[in-house]
Amino acid sequence: MAASSARLYWESFGGRRGAQPVVHVPTGVAVYPEEIVPPVRRWMDELCTDIRHWRVQPRGGHFAALEQPVLFVDDLRDYARLLR
Repeated sequence: MAASSARLYWESFGGRRGAQPVVHVPTGVAVYPEEIVPPVRRWMDELCTDIRHWRVQPRGGHFAALEQPVLFVDDLRDYARLLR
């Protein structure tokens, strides 16, 4: 578990050099106010070419699925409906 967490930080903050990969698949983003590094729409638009769902949540943070399970599941369902 620790290795997978460490890899995320290594890849995100300097482990790889060069341009960030661009994501071309339909993307949904939930922004939680207590997240450690909240996503910024302008930056996300540069990395994700097909953002179909963007929601700013009223509460929650880094472990949103555990902290706010109802908000998380409702948001996930709303995004999934867009893909049908």
